Amino acid sequence: MTLTRLASQVVRLGFYMGYAPPGTNPLELIELAQEAEGLGYDSAWAAESWGTDAVTVLSWLAATTTTLKIGSAIMQIPGRSPANTAMTAATLDLLSGGRFLLGLGTSGPQVVEGWHGEPWGKPLAKTREYVEIVRKALRRETLEHDGSQYEIPYRGDGATGLGKPLKLMLRPLRAEIPIYLAAISPKAVELAFEIGDGWIPLFFSPERARTVFGLDSRARDGFDIAATAPALATDDVQSGLDALKPYYALYIGGMGARGKNFYNSLFARYGYEDEAREIQDLYLDGKQRDAVAKVPDAFVDDVALVGSRDRIADKLAAWRESGATSLLVSARDANTLRTVAEAAQ
Repeated sequence: MTLTRLASQVVRLGFYMGYAPPGTNPLELIELAQEAEGLGYDSAWAAESWGTDAVTVLSWLAATTTTLKIGSAIMQIPGRSPANTAMTAATLDLLSGGRFLLGLGTSGPQVVEGWHGEPWGKPLAKTREYVEIVRKALRRETLEHDGSQYEIPYRGDGATGLGKPLKLMLRPLRAEIPIYLAAISPKAVELAFEIGDGWIPLFFSPERARTVFGLDSRARDGFDIAATAPALATDDVQSGLDALKPYYALYIGGMGARGKNFYNSLFARYGYEDEAREIQDLYLDGKQRDAVAKVPDAFVDDVALVGSRDRIADKLAAWRESGATSLLVSARDANTLRTVAEAAQ
């Protein structure tokens, strides 16, 4: 199966590696990415939270593949200065022969403040300035920026006054590396379409996304909507749906706090307002098993690919009409990657 066939008959397939779960080695994910390359997948994407980082994994992956695009989904904005991200992106792109895709995101308040020790502040303003600075640096412009979030050179409290505007020393292979933004809240999605080259949504519903995100009015030529979807190849659909529910319960119920959980809010916007409240209450009250049981089968079946090759092939019809241009398949076994690739033919 060739890459051309994948692209012509269905949205481009990518492998969403995520990050290595605690106690595992990211080499396991790299082996799956190598398998995906052999199956004709277009890209593989590494994530980070507060465990394995994305950049190290992508460096190793780039060295052990030849055609696979390598993407960050995402590199955390509070974890690196924009200038450092530009250096990293240019280096990865150079070493990989122009295969790097730069996915950025702010993460959430818990990670920003609890892990990186940075204020949550104004994430939209910070993202806008961050992307602007990264692009300036990649174009090898002399780097100067005077914004509400970043000042380069820094002249504020504690400055020595010795800082001067600099220009990226290395010559990037590409001055315009594609920048993707991860976003699910309405204003963040709007920003992604305004300043990004692509958008990485989690919990993407092929049945509801066009309406909820207003995709028909926002889509433009060349903009990549790289939607993620957990996948599990199995002949027992119910057991497959049940296997994915802890993941969704964690995000809907436990990722954030009451009143500040972007995934919970999106779940409610999909029409599950009562379930969103109930799952969050149970999860935050320490009743995780009960929260998992409340995740609706219909929701999981909508946003994930579960079942046999023929069932997944039928499900992919909705993705072709969803507005997504890339489908990042989150799988943990080679059989599922192979099954989705075959179903996409």
